[in-house]
Amino acid sequence: MQTIHTDSSDHVLKLRNLTVNDFEGLNEIMNLVYKDMGSWQLSQINKLLELFPEGQICIEDKGKVVAFALSILIDEEDLEDDHTYKEVTDRGLFSTHDNEGNILYGIEVGVHPEYQGLRLGRRLYDGRKEVCENLNLKSIVAGGRMPNYHLHQEELTPKQYIDKVKAKEIYDPVLTFQLSNEFHVRKILKNYLPSDSASNAHATLIEWKNIYYERKKKTVGSKKSWVRIGLVQWLMRRANNLEAFFDNVEFFVDAVSDYKSDFLLFPELFNATLMSEFNKLDSATAIRKLASYTEEIRQKMVQFALEYNINIIAGSMPLVEEDGTLYNVSYLCRRDGTYETQYKIHPTPSEVKDWGMKGGDKLKVFETDIGKIGILICYDSEFPELSRILADQGMEILFVPSSTDLQSGYQRVRICSQARAIENECYVAVTGSVGHVPRVVNMDLQYSQGAIFSPSDFAFPQNAIIAEGTPNSEMTIIADVDLDLLKELHTQGSVRNLKDRRKDLYDLKWIK
Repeated sequence: MQTIHTDSSDHVLKLRNLTVNDFEGLNEIMNLVYKDMGSWQLSQINKLLELFPEGQICIEDKGKVVAFALSILIDEEDLEDDHTYKEVTDRGLFSTHDNEGNILYGIEVGVHPEYQGLRLGRRLYDGRKEVCENLNLKSIVAGGRMPNYHLHQEELTPKQYIDKVKAKEIYDPVLTFQLSNEFHVRKILKNYLPSDSASNAHATLIEWKNIYYERKKKTVGSKKSWVRIGLVQWLMRRANNLEAFFDNVEFFVDAVSDYKSDFLLFPELFNATLMSEFNKLDSATAIRKLASYTEEIRQKMVQFALEYNINIIAGSMPLVEEDGTLYNVSYLCRRDGTYETQYKIHPTPSEVKDWGMKGGDKLKVFETDIGKIGILICYDSEFPELSRILADQGMEILFVPSSTDLQSGYQRVRICSQARAIENECYVAVTGSVGHVPRVVNMDLQYSQGAIFSPSDFAFPQNAIIAEGTPNSEMTIIADVDLDLLKELHTQGSVRNLKDRRKDLYDLKWIK
């Protein structure tokens, strides 16, 4: 059984459907966030769960509800453009809910104040979009508050205020958020919620249109078929301190997460930019000094994964165990706040000679909210036995963080990664660092070209390359892969490398 790590101070976030047992947590949030507007009663929540359980979602942190979103279904023809909150909810009786409705109407969103820096609102909105798509609904509609309008109501009409928020001349905590999450304003609602003095009782009728409307329905909560992968070709610029290093990391996390990517891969030993601080030391001592940053960086990467809602493969970093042994370790930082480790199995001859690096002895397939993935650090990708063991356990995507100084070294990793994709019928994502950091022994020069490889068959690109970057340039590579194509390949491919193995003649097993 794999161990999923969390620190006592870490969060473990889970987006799921609301249940009646969550009322206490929901009520606490309402009393903290909307204390001047009243709270929902248990009977009302029970009614919503009875009418439309799929539309009531929440985020829990280690069993505690910390955010929620409530909604009902309404038919488009029954939605009056000029309506109030009381009318659309029938004063909280919800007789307006229509099981055959084609619009998801959002009636409430709440995030616990202690969690309002973790972008949970975005997760709730994404959850609503998933419900909308899975139930084949036309759109999401809601009445949006304008809590900062009271600051400008003397000089601006509601329309002028909305236009200035759109132009980013004014910041509104609700409307700005909704606009940035792909909603548009259909019209202004007057006297929508009389008790909302901050908005002067005005609201925006906002809408998000489902571009996949009329597609086949899916089971709510099912895993995605299309997965978006982001890679960073990391420039080895000198970082004078951890703060500068984290600023650079967060820039890429922010940029790639904006494209709603599911995974982000950093290169092997990407924190070596901090190594110049130890230039005067011998290389074996310097790498151990660098390892002193690993735990703090790992914690920060888990935080970024949580805050930006993206699974991060944190390249790799040196790690010194309690017995003094030095390893090269990669971290899978999940967006739910958990993390796991994969040790490099085969240190390169130079890692052994210059640093005294040892190889790990465990190989894992990692479960994620998207599917099963594997991680092989650079040189490990050149040993086909490892990826075959992972493939036998259902791996769908293999991530290869690498670090190569010359083009010849990069080509070894690239060609082997392409072979791993074909022989294991999986996708392989590989990236490394580029540029140089003067006077950093064993890490001074870098060459890379990030790429995502596919199996080679009719359903995939003719050259079996999903995407690739510009060689030796700092950049990101973002592309989608279809996991359903792998399932079809396993049984219907023109060749079936996994299925056609002659296990009557040979086999592969993990000894230790």
